[in-house]
Amino acid sequence: MAAHSNNLPPVPVHRTLVVRTAVQSTVQEREHILKEIEYNVFAFPAEMVYCDFLSDSGTSAMTDVQWAALLRGDEAYGRNAGYYCLQDAFRDIFERGHDRRYLFRHVMAGTVDSQLYCNTLLQPSQGGFVNGGHVQLARPNFYIVPQGRCAEAILFSELMNSSSSNDASVAPVIISNGFFDTTGANAAAAGFELATFLQPGLREPFDPNEVSSHNPFKGNLDVLATRNFLAKNHHRTALILITITNNFAAAQPVSMANIRAAASLAKGFNIPCFFDACRFAENARFIQEFEPGYDACSIAEIVKEMFSLVDGFTISLKKDGMSNMGGALAIRDNGCLMKKFEDIGVRLKERQILAYGNDSYGGMSGRDLMAAAAGLYETTKESFLRSRIGQVRSFAQKLHSAGVPILWPPGGHAIYLDMNAFFADCPRSPGDFASVGFTIELLRQYGIRSVEAGPFAWEWDKKQSEEERDAIPDLVRFAVPRNSMNDGHIDYTVAAISKLYQQRHLLPNARIVRGKHLRIRHFQCGFALVPASRSNGSQSATNKTFFSAAEAQIRVLGHSLSFNDDSVEVLVREMQLAMGGWGESAVSKSTNGHLSNVGNDHAPIEYSVSFDVNIGTPQLRFLIEAQPPEEVAKVKLADLQLATLELNRTLSQRQDDALSFKRFDMIKSLFLPEKNDTQNGSRFAAWHSACISPGSKRADWKIYLNPDALGTSQREGVIRESLDRLGFAHTFEQLKRGMEPTDRFCYFSLDLEKGCDARIKIYIEHPNATAQSVADMIQNVCLHLKADSRDDFIAFVRAMSGNTSGPFQRKSVVTCFAFTTDRTEPSATVHFPVSEYARNDAEIHCRVVEYCSNKAPLVLPHYVRSIVALRQRSLSDGQGLHSWVSLKQSPDGSLGLTFYLSAELFGPLPDLEQ
Repeated sequence: MAAHSNNLPPVPVHRTLVVRTAVQSTVQEREHILKEIEYNVFAFPAEMVYCDFLSDSGTSAMTDVQWAALLRGDEAYGRNAGYYCLQDAFRDIFERGHDRRYLFRHVMAGTVDSQLYCNTLLQPSQGGFVNGGHVQLARPNFYIVPQGRCAEAILFSELMNSSSSNDASVAPVIISNGFFDTTGANAAAAGFELATFLQPGLREPFDPNEVSSHNPFKGNLDVLATRNFLAKNHHRTALILITITNNFAAAQPVSMANIRAAASLAKGFNIPCFFDACRFAENARFIQEFEPGYDACSIAEIVKEMFSLVDGFTISLKKDGMSNMGGALAIRDNGCLMKKFEDIGVRLKERQILAYGNDSYGGMSGRDLMAAAAGLYETTKESFLRSRIGQVRSFAQKLHSAGVPILWPPGGHAIYLDMNAFFADCPRSPGDFASVGFTIELLRQYGIRSVEAGPFAWEWDKKQSEEERDAIPDLVRFAVPRNSMNDGHIDYTVAAISKLYQQRHLLPNARIVRGKHLRIRHFQCGFALVPASRSNGSQSATNKTFFSAAEAQIRVLGHSLSFNDDSVEVLVREMQLAMGGWGESAVSKSTNGHLSNVGNDHAPIEYSVSFDVNIGTPQLRFLIEAQPPEEVAKVKLADLQLATLELNRTLSQRQDDALSFKRFDMIKSLFLPEKNDTQNGSRFAAWHSACISPGSKRADWKIYLNPDALGTSQREGVIRESLDRLGFAHTFEQLKRGMEPTDRFCYFSLDLEKGCDARIKIYIEHPNATAQSVADMIQNVCLHLKADSRDDFIAFVRAMSGNTSGPFQRKSVVTCFAFTTDRTEPSATVHFPVSEYARNDAEIHCRVVEYCSNKAPLVLPHYVRSIVALRQRSLSDGQGLHSWVSLKQSPDGSLGLTFYLSAELFGPLPDLEQ
């Protein structure tokens, strides 16, 4: 039957017959309770929650059929009727497909007789997941437990005993496409090493318009990575566990093709392949809806095929069993696990009985057994699954319409807010646990409970490597209980999330105050809230000296880029040297009447972070304008020239064999003339910069000079003469070849290093340029560049300008060409003045994130961390933190990205009117 037609909403598949009223509460009351429970949302009273998305486990509204079955529950200690009903329900759902017997209906109807037991329920059977009759006694393979984690606990603990090798130093491994928190905790507690191989692409962009027509099955196991791992580690791999749907990866489904490939790989290495089958029915619906070749198959057929490929499964019946309690472990009779460990079934039965009681009920009541048996049939109805997944999809679409970023496509049981995108314009460090702060505020302000599934839940702060940390998504989960919520709940929640999204820069971060090292700590630990303005490492420079402010910023930037302390210390010392006495001047008092053009806020300091696009290696640099002593009341150009020469003398006297001022001395008279009565329009004499790379023991220095030093009319002559004196006479005509009549030289730079690879750099302004004209100019100067390099520059300019092509009239785009004596062709760089073409830093940040996601993914995490370190405010509060962004192409074709960041010592600039 069609879900809907003629563009009508989906056909309703159930009616509400019983309701429960939530306890009404005020914001102040909820805030009081949150303080009392140390802000742990798991400890908040459920009756005071209006919309509870904490979990879909055991929280579903059961159907009338389940309630009818429940009332026929049998609480006998040994072999109650529900035991047989659940056993046969498993055979019906996971083995028989359409050939179902629905034996639970006999119990519900009161039509059970002795013949049903003798001829059906007690008949021996074998070869599947539930042996029957005396075979279940002799060769047990089906185990009832109170919930899914109990099934995991007995399986993993017994599997560890069976898998233990003589080499105690090598832990056995369980491979998975994603361990949910309790699954991973149970496996780790048993002693297993966890190997997660999720198919790459979880965070890849997805077109929301395709949500009903396409699904990339982002929950898949990375089969290639698994194969490579097994090639070296198959001897210590105990199990491959496929989670369906993948609750580690935002409830994303797993395709049948992937299940088949994983099972085949496991079989080839003689390793058991199991499901974590909690949401098997939802996974089957995704296969039916989106995987080629399955649209004509029924859910029953798809489930049968899925489970025919594996050796066993654990399941929480609180999810796709739609009951309030229950779980099970089922192992294929004579499958891989039982063949490897012949008596493992008996040992598992012992663990079951020791922990949960008689195997007839496994810690469950007879009523719950009947409800779970009926629930397996209810949850595999196609009409239910269409409505269930459709409600979650509608939730996602409403959030998208409200402008709230989520992970696409939505899964089967939950939507996940993409918190990296949520906080994109006011970035937080993963260790800030800002997403926890969001969940607390949502509960406090609106009575809506969700759960963080990101750095806190996946223990970012306890991971040892950057690779492990970077693999952790930053998400907030809204798990939708089955049959429980209507459009009113969803609409209220969407409106509340949208409100918090508008307030995102004010949302607090969270700090763990108790229970940091507990297992599955999110159930137990306590928090304190940390105002966002106080949570990052960079502090306001107001009432500080220039040096103390710059020192703090260099340190947090260096650490954000993973520079070691020694390298950071190198740059701090160089900054102190460059500042000299004026560095001790108070920021709030000392500008000496001089407004520097180094920083956007006219401070004489700017920072930049540079990256090789292909490998992500960072460099950290400061740019500084040497200042005269504080007692100079009104700074003149001559004072700046003297300060420049004084810094040069200081550097040259350090006996640094790597530094050389020989080339500077050759052109000094052109840029710093002894007597200069010329009006220098740009009012700067020279700037210096120092740069470090990871592991640096010394900094590399450059000096930037002003081509207008002898007056604007002498600009081209100064550049030509400088190039002649330095042995680059041919270069001037090469540059002029690409310049338009309105273009002008703006800076001349020298590396203050010895050697043939020391560069000279010429910077050119391009008033009213377009993206294409800038690329054409570079192509005319750098004849060696390929056509796709030109396209790279155009794409870069468009991305940084907000997807426009120009002309750029506010502030000119600048190109730079770097020459060395040992290369015939220059490197080319485009500098785009992003602060002049965006309303605020939030817009710039979003542009950079989008560009890096597509063009420079290795750069993206470093960039974000550097912004988190340096910012002193919400990025939406004005502009100026970002000054320029540049893209460089070297003669060998390698690309580099550089972000120029203001110290904002004198505060941000106001929003730019568009």
